[in-house]
Amino acid sequence: MKVRRGQKKNLKAAPAGAAARNLIRGRFARGRIPEVEAFTASLPFDRRLFRHDIRGSIAHARMLEQAGLLKPGELRAIVGGLERIESEIADGRFKFDIADEDIHLAVERRLIALIGEPGRKLHTGRSRNDQVALDLRLYLRDEIAGVIALVARLRAVLIRLARRHVATIMPGYTHLQRAQPVTLAHHLLAYVEMLGRDRERFEQSAARTAIMPLGAGALAGTTLPLDRRMVARALGFKAITANSMDAVSDRDFAVDFLSAAALTQVHLSRMSEEIILWTSTEFGFAALPDEFSTGSSMMPQKKNPDLLELVRGKTGRVIGDLVAMLTVLKGLPLAYNSDLQEDKERVFDALDALKPALELLAKFWPKLRFDTKRMRAAAGGFALATDLAEYLVSRGTAFRRAHEIAGAIVRETAEAGSTLEDLSIAQLRRHSSAFGADAIAILRAENSVARRTIEGGPAPSTVKRRLKELGRR
Repeated sequence: MKVRRGQKKNLKAAPAGAAARNLIRGRFARGRIPEVEAFTASLPFDRRLFRHDIRGSIAHARMLEQAGLLKPGELRAIVGGLERIESEIADGRFKFDIADEDIHLAVERRLIALIGEPGRKLHTGRSRNDQVALDLRLYLRDEIAGVIALVARLRAVLIRLARRHVATIMPGYTHLQRAQPVTLAHHLLAYVEMLGRDRERFEQSAARTAIMPLGAGALAGTTLPLDRRMVARALGFKAITANSMDAVSDRDFAVDFLSAAALTQVHLSRMSEEIILWTSTEFGFAALPDEFSTGSSMMPQKKNPDLLELVRGKTGRVIGDLVAMLTVLKGLPLAYNSDLQEDKERVFDALDALKPALELLAKFWPKLRFDTKRMRAAAGGFALATDLAEYLVSRGTAFRRAHEIAGAIVRETAEAGSTLEDLSIAQLRRHSSAFGADAIAILRAENSVARRTIEGGPAPSTVKRRLKELGRR
């Protein structure tokens, strides 16, 4: 190895990894101690960006050749070398070195080893600051597309299940107390609406992620004649960043994703909690499928909803990823700071929790078996009290007076050990002469639900219209 002017003559005796250090260590007389290298390196986790790093580098190299900064032969050598490196990493043959610091230097170091001097030209007009911003945007753009597909799949599963349970009566709850009868379809479609909003947020996040930052350099661009829009077109970006300082320091797109991921995970947690309740002996609305349950090491009778509990538990991690990313950003001056290295672990962790949860719940729901008789039995009783009050309102009674009358009927019936469905017309008329013979008909859960035809309500006719709308979409 030739020793350049200003370098130590004992460079040949440098340990493994010195080649990587020498890519950016010309300013330094001494190398970093191993503990610092290990602490500052992002390679252990950012290596999963390798395909996106190579994709961005190939687009950058082709632009450099177009700008006259690379010769055609050099471009061919670079592209061939990068494709070989991608294959080596994918196959597990690539030798990573912690001294490479990150995936960018690891790829560049190997490229130089493979093709020599042309490899040293690849970083022309580029900084790791804009390179990592590009890699993360490319990676997240692909991952968000996958998340959107998983959300759509779970949503479709719930819609199909709702179609089978349009007439399945169950109690709706407020404060975890039985409130009014609804249908299972209507309950499931509540989660469909949540997931629809989740999908919109991921789509908006994807749009803000798909902006090309390469060309911003370290923070102030470059004096070289780079064609940023050519790179953007090659990578499928519709726009480029408008400010070089913002380009390298912006992680709003990561926060957008983490925010959408955290809220989606919260929705999955709420969903999981309800299934846990429904499948308990106390509720008994459904039975856990064996293939999604675990047993107890001590109690033979147990069938535990561990999957659902872990979906619920991992929600804290995803919320934590969002909070951690916001905390990293809150005090950063412009432009790039190494604090931003924390962005990738937050994004990776959120994806690693969210994607399996979406996928497993989509497989879980069709296996859940409902006890529709038990659900129907729980939907009657005092859950029909509001129907009594609204019946009186329809007959000219002021709502507050109707509320008072219905409450008195509930109290009297409960003290007698009966339910509203046991009442006769004579018993109702003792409380108000406004009750007619047709009042008895409202004291059935099926009739109560069928009458709630207001737009967005649980009536089967309304739910069918909503399902039809969802089918068209």
